[in-house]
Amino acid sequence: MQDYSVYLEKIPLFRDLPREDIQAVSRLARVRKYKKNMIIFMEGEPGDAVYFVISGKVKIYMMTEDGKEQILHILQHGDLFAEVALIDRGPYPATAEMIEDGQIGMLMNDDVEEFLLTNPELSLKLLRLMSKRLRLAQIQVRDLALKDTYGRLAGMLLMLAKDHGEETSCGVKIDLPLGRQELANLIGTTRETVTRVLGDFKKYKCIELDRQAIIITDEAKLKTWL
Repeated sequence: MQDYSVYLEKIPLFRDLPREDIQAVSRLARVRKYKKNMIIFMEGEPGDAVYFVISGKVKIYMMTEDGKEQILHILQHGDLFAEVALIDRGPYPATAEMIEDGQIGMLMNDDVEEFLLTNPELSLKLLRLMSKRLRLAQIQVRDLALKDTYGRLAGMLLMLAKDHGEETSCGVKIDLPLGRQELANLIGTTRETVTRVLGDFKKYKCIELDRQAIIITDEAKLKTWL
């Protein structure tokens, strides 16, 4: 049986557990390889497991009433997701899809629940993780309601740079395989609008565009659009 402890140690929920506890959780884990664009689970399916990212990146999204995709989160190595289904035992509230090839770990809810019963500090950390996700969702809803497209895109680029940024000689490169449509799905607008706003950000020397890559060259100037 493969030992996944090295991956679990990088997840905030499990990071501070004693080594023997992490190994116990590792023995419960199942791991699967996914290709880009593969679905991990669909919105509305029975929520029977929690997942963690070993490699690759995952987008979590919901479909709006008019059939558009609203991206909620972009997840990377070490991130835990679908934990809400563990708490309420309901269906998955969103869809999880790979945006690049990778490996995903899975822990069945019954196994995690049994482990939580003997580790109350872990339950508290899980609640804190869910509270953080809720706070981020509230910020996203606020931005959609109160900010214009320039403010929403500037804020999203700054957030993506913080979570997925790579320092280069030109600035902070957002290391994500996101197209214009996916950026639009993150901030609730159209692909054409995102293309136009990115062009304006480039014109004012806030960013540089390198094919699909976006490099923030002047963070302070980009923040003025907020």
